[in-house]
Amino acid sequence: MTQKQLSVAVGIIRNSEQRYFITRRPQGVHMGGMWEFPGGKVEEGETPEQGLIRELQEETGITALQPHFLESKQVDVPGRLITLHFFLVERWQGEPWGREGQPMRWLPVDELQEDEFPPANADIIRRLKSSR
Repeated sequence: MTQKQLSVAVGIIRNSEQRYFITRRPQGVHMGGMWEFPGGKVEEGETPEQGLIRELQEETGITALQPHFLESKQVDVPGRLITLHFFLVERWQGEPWGREGQPMRWLPVDELQEDEFPPANADIIRRLKSSR
């Protein structure tokens, strides 16, 4: 049986006060209840950046302007291989909020706790903390 491959765009939204916008994953989904940087699946025919812009509009109500690609990371979970594409978003139109009813908050980098996020986010959180 071959693994299903999935591409996911992740937006690390950072405001001018150096605070990060995060949302809580809904209960009942994979890793439900954990905090995450918003984003979602890249659809057929989209680039990761196009998927990011669409997903951020759907989830947070903003239009990301010139997202900056940081890195990609592959995660092997049972039955699927996920490629995460991380982008730093420092410019946008609109004001981010939880459009799907998900809890959200703004936090300074020091308050981003790796154990409150899916494990695949640990490296990027460490990178954000070390680049201050």
